Amino acid sequence: MQFPEIFRTKQGGKVKFVESNILSIVKELHLFYAPEATSSGILPPDEAIHAVRVLRMREGDSIHLTDGEGHFFTGHITQCSQKSCQFEIDTCETVLPHWDGNIQIAVAPTKNIDRMEWFAEKAVEIGCDRITFLSCQNSERHVLKSERIEKIVISAMKQSHKAVLPQVDGLLTFRDYVAEPFDGVRCIAHCYADSDVGTAKRNLFDLVEKGRAVQVLVGPEGDFSLEEVHTALSAGFIPVSLGESRLRTETAALVATHIMNLKMTLS
Repeated sequence: MQFPEIFRTKQGGKVKFVESNILSIVKELHLFYAPEATSSGILPPDEAIHAVRVLRMREGDSIHLTDGEGHFFTGHITQCSQKSCQFEIDTCETVLPHWDGNIQIAVAPTKNIDRMEWFAEKAVEIGCDRITFLSCQNSERHVLKSERIEKIVISAMKQSHKAVLPQVDGLLTFRDYVAEPFDGVRCIAHCYADSDVGTAKRNLFDLVEKGRAVQVLVGPEGDFSLEEVHTALSAGFIPVSLGESRLRTETAALVATHIMNLKMTLS
């Protein structure tokens, strides 16, 4: 059995749940990312090459786009060459994320960057608002090239038919991230016993509330240092449990993302 895609859209200043007509079409077609869709009417170079050389699209063909800022567009190609593609917009639909809140996940990247790329892709498929990579005391990786991850995030947004591109931060130090102002629930997932930290862990699912912003910190394979845990607790972070299983870094980050998304999606 197939169910219709339901989205939260802004209509007359109110949020309503409606079936997306554009998305039902996009299911069978390619979705392109054009961050300046309404101002330039030109596909970015990578997208243009894919449209013209790979898909062999031509003038007059219909095209489906998103600007990554909550809009789906349908239009038609007006001019194309081997490296460029211009279009005009015919219709626009404003689409909000299917979750009600703001999901932020911060994780220390693993030595094998493929595992972080996998996490970023799957986190976007599930749905999140911000992905941050942390440099911690026990981190195995202190240098990160975010360009490839950003491309993976864009691709995952298109493949999962989302209209909002998550924010992807470069590598931030643990202290800088913890010191950022934040209006919401802040959590840290560590592996220490409650007796070692002095504060009992709470279940992440119980702390997530619809309509609120939530941050979750996930440490490196060697976990956060005790100093970092105490620094986070002093900044208002709540220690949380992600379940009874001991998880690898990328798995823990994905589980946290799914828990937040699930709680913010449930009616």
